[in-house]
Amino acid sequence: MKTKVLYILIVLIIASCAGNKQAEVEKLKKQQQAISAKIKSLQKSMNSKDDSLEVDRNATLVAVSPLQPSTFNHYIEVFGKLDGDQNIGVGAKLSGTVDEIYVKVGDKVNKDQILVKMENQVLRKSLQEMESSLKLVTDLYNKQKALWEQKVGSEVQFIQAKSNKEGMEARYASMKEQLDMSLIKSPINGSIEELNVKIGQTLMPGVSVIRVVNFTSVKVVADLAESYATHVNVGDNVLIYFPDLKIEAPASINFSSRYINPTNRTFSVEAHLAKEIPFVKANMVVVLKINDYRADNALAIPVDLIQNDQKGPYVFLAQKNSPKTVARKVSVQTGQSYAGTTEILKGLKAGDSLITIGYQDLQDGEAIRF
Repeated sequence: MKTKVLYILIVLIIASCAGNKQAEVEKLKKQQQAISAKIKSLQKSMNSKDDSLEVDRNATLVAVSPLQPSTFNHYIEVFGKLDGDQNIGVGAKLSGTVDEIYVKVGDKVNKDQILVKMENQVLRKSLQEMESSLKLVTDLYNKQKALWEQKVGSEVQFIQAKSNKEGMEARYASMKEQLDMSLIKSPINGSIEELNVKIGQTLMPGVSVIRVVNFTSVKVVADLAESYATHVNVGDNVLIYFPDLKIEAPASINFSSRYINPTNRTFSVEAHLAKEIPFVKANMVVVLKINDYRADNALAIPVDLIQNDQKGPYVFLAQKNSPKTVARKVSVQTGQSYAGTTEILKGLKAGDSLITIGYQDLQDGEAIRF
């Protein structure tokens, strides 16, 4: 009896275990079906994304930039030289030998200050002798005048005495002027920039040996081609660039010559600097940039972006063409160009998306991405 009961219990336990395994198997199968369905869904989604990526890869990669209005300036650029408002070479007025030098290079001098004295002993002696003669004829004239006023003596004697006095005064004044010409004086306030003279040196009239420069006011002098005659006027704004100093300064045209040099067909212009620039020197090379054209709220683009065909210049814009973006070829009318930038007069408007990279091999309507 006990044996039967034990057998029945064992059978029931085995049956129970088999039932649990079957249930577990069924549960796992359901999980497997759910996972398989999810995998298929994800694969479908991935395939869809891969398709869209493939479309993007087929589009041309470019870069775009929105157009914004700005101020466009055009400049005429010419080389010029820096000069003081007064830059004067000074020389002797009479031939002679240098006796004394009173200045050195770099000294500040005033107008009429004596810079060099030439040998003038002969002139001084002649002047002293003439002073004595002048004193004598003056005394004779005064006495003759007193007699004439008293109705004593003849009129001829009085006129002769007066003529002698006036003639001697004229010769004395001429001698003093010659003595003064033996002194080399500064014609302006300024500084000594050149001093090409030595004691004992013989100087000739008309040869500059000293340079006096006044840098209180600095100017730029340049020669422009005849073709710019109608483009440059007094009062025009300019920029003056110093290549050696890497400095740019504003100025304005204060002189424009009305004379065309027949040799090189140029005319001269001058521009005074509005402010003092340190370290400048006379004859320093500068670039004169004359603002001959200005446009406010202009659309200006790099000149490299403009291409040409049989119809003329054109650029590429990025244009939305649902569901993709395409390159659109747009004809433009160009204006003046300066410093790598060209003004666009017609064909573009503010806000247009200009293709700035990858535009060289594009075709009108070609799909792009950026």
